Amino acid sequence: MSYHLKSIKLETEKYPTRDHYPFSLALFSETRELHFPTAVTLFAGENGSGKSTLLEAIATAAGIYIWRTGMNTRYRYNRYEASLHRYLKVQWTDGMVPGSFFGAQIFKDFASILEEWAATDPGQLELFGGKSLMTQSHGQSLMSFFRNRYKLKGLYLLDEPETALSPSSQLELLQLLSKNAKAGHAQFIVATHSPILLACREATIYSFDKMPVSTVTYENTEHFRVYRDFLNNRDKYLID
Repeated sequence: MSYHLKSIKLETEKYPTRDHYPFSLALFSETRELHFPTAVTLFAGENGSGKSTLLEAIATAAGIYIWRTGMNTRYRYNRYEASLHRYLKVQWTDGMVPGSFFGAQIFKDFASILEEWAATDPGQLELFGGKSLMTQSHGQSLMSFFRNRYKLKGLYLLDEPETALSPSSQLELLQLLSKNAKAGHAQFIVATHSPILLACREATIYSFDKMPVSTVTYENTEHFRVYRDFLNNRDKYLID
């Protein structure tokens, strides 16, 4: 079965530089193509490996708007930082579909903008569970968003959604991903450190810890091994 986004190709020969971020990362010179054969794809790897950078570039190349209210002042401006999407070739299975990009900080901006919309059109909140996202705890508002947004057909990209979720909420999100993946209308690409989310049976897992990026089984992810070893022998890690 084919899903909305079939593959992406990194057009490395067209890069404007190899010396500046993100083009200086090994990921973007040694990985040429990624395929998405399942409804859920998980990006696993250490911080700084390029998972989030690639995820945002995929979103932009796929025509998905990333909600931001503004950018922080930077000491030094990198004119290449937001240009990776221009060198991504996106292949769809049956034409472009709508979708959304989730990131913890970006979600705060989105919830604030939604609050402004609801001031003039309260019906907007019905699309997200009928309650203001600003009046719920961060974890509650996230789950309300996930439950309601992912009922719709689309391509959904999530950057470390576990950051503000308890283990039980992570389990609920895992079930939501599985349920909506099986329904056939939604496709998910998720960058995560969560061994709970990485356990998704419907998922293809890409490891960013070695280049080029390649698929890995759940049991062979660093996240699984570290958590398993810690839970089986926590005293070993607590010795001064």
